[in-house]
Amino acid sequence: MAEIEAQRPSAPTGDAGGRVARNAMDRFIDSIELVAAIFVGIVAADIFISVLLRNLFSVQIPDSYDFGRLLLGILIFWGIAATSYRGTHITVDLVYVNVGPRYQRFIDVFATLVLLFVVTAQTYTLFDKVLSTRNDNVLTFDLRLPTWPFFLVAWLGDVSAVLLIAVRTWRLIFRPELMGGSYQIKPVE
Repeated sequence: MAEIEAQRPSAPTGDAGGRVARNAMDRFIDSIELVAAIFVGIVAADIFISVLLRNLFSVQIPDSYDFGRLLLGILIFWGIAATSYRGTHITVDLVYVNVGPRYQRFIDVFATLVLLFVVTAQTYTLFDKVLSTRNDNVLTFDLRLPTWPFFLVAWLGDVSAVLLIAVRTWRLIFRPELMGGSYQIKPVE
């Protein structure tokens, strides 16, 4: 039994300082999650500053509505990227909790493959939206700024989601120990 444990590849381990050894893929995943977090901060700051200026000084930021909705779209697609890899999105696990670990892993792989297909199709259609928005010269209302760069940044978030879901799929199939050994969602109690 000890020989089997010694042959099994292990997940990243910590050093004396408690830091975990990270490979390039883990750093890539962390950077995508950081970008998503930055967009959360930008959207929150935009809303807070807009409300503050409007209520206290009766001043409105030009195109604040357009910027708000465009930034929210960016946030949604980068958020999809961040939650898809970790598996922290909303799930329904009526069947999942009632089957054994082998079938749970099968369900995880199947669900991740379906998610990969759906998000890949979504990425394709969103790229078409980026091109059509650029070709149609869609502009913001007040400042007349082109909106296609916002759509492009949202599309990059969707591309990141596809990449992270592909990494998750590969790790679930070939290297489940890299998912931390507990890639299943724990119920909140």
